[in-house]
Amino acid sequence: MYYRRKILLALLEEMGGNLQATDMQKLLFLFCEGQRNKSYEFVPYRFGGFSFQSYADKRTLTKYGFLNETEEWELTEKGKSYSNMLKREDYATLKQTSETYGNLRGNTLIREVYRNYPYYAINSEILEKVLTPSEIKHVEAQKPTNNSTTFFTIGYEGISQERYLNKLIFNNVKLLCDVRKNPLSMKYGFSKNQLKDSCERVGIQYIHIPVLGIASQKRKKLNTQADYERLFTEYERTTLREETKSLEWLMTLLKQYKRVAITCFEACESYCHRGRIATALQNLPEWNYPVKHL
Repeated sequence: MYYRRKILLALLEEMGGNLQATDMQKLLFLFCEGQRNKSYEFVPYRFGGFSFQSYADKRTLTKYGFLNETEEWELTEKGKSYSNMLKREDYATLKQTSETYGNLRGNTLIREVYRNYPYYAINSEILEKVLTPSEIKHVEAQKPTNNSTTFFTIGYEGISQERYLNKLIFNNVKLLCDVRKNPLSMKYGFSKNQLKDSCERVGIQYIHIPVLGIASQKRKKLNTQADYERLFTEYERTTLREETKSLEWLMTLLKQYKRVAITCFEACESYCHRGRIATALQNLPEWNYPVKHL
């Protein structure tokens, strides 16, 4: 079993074995904030900080009988006694979380999190129910406000879905354009439907532009920078010359949404065709916009 799933089971048992969904998210968030290396990361969502990965793990734990199949988080007998499997520092964090927040539930718990971590409340639908007007202003101050027209590129290699989404949120990206030919990923959260759903849940539109992708068979045996250069030179000579209308469409989308990002896998744009797309856009006669690689 993945260690992070043991964290879920241990936290749930420490808190009594049964938690409402929102309470579990808030207590998990507070526990992770106490960790040196966080087991889960979070995004600002409808009721505050939310971890998509934790819900994927909930589904797996339910499938294998560690949790009951309910909207709540409810341990079965099989899911108990995992706290003694935690690392010493995580066990200490678990006890500290329980001592500090273990008696808080519902709006009282939500308010505690919102007041201390206001960024994660920026998309909340219940601010008025749990915060005072002055506290709401503090949350509003965390919202990204840069609306200057900017074109971004971003890769998801080496980061969680939540960290990826937070990069987009921090930069006030309004539209994500997936330029993979085949938008499938072994990494949780980054296949087309998962990515589209999570983006839209945090207020970012998603579209797929497969004609700007590179076929997977052409991406095999890329071992050196020279291999990448050969691939991208061919890509510029063929796809980018043939898809000028798609490039012009990207510029139209940028004018419409103002904050647009293209995405693929590689962390560094020099190892990804999205870097060449950005260069091709900058070479268009009417292009006069900054490009930022996230």
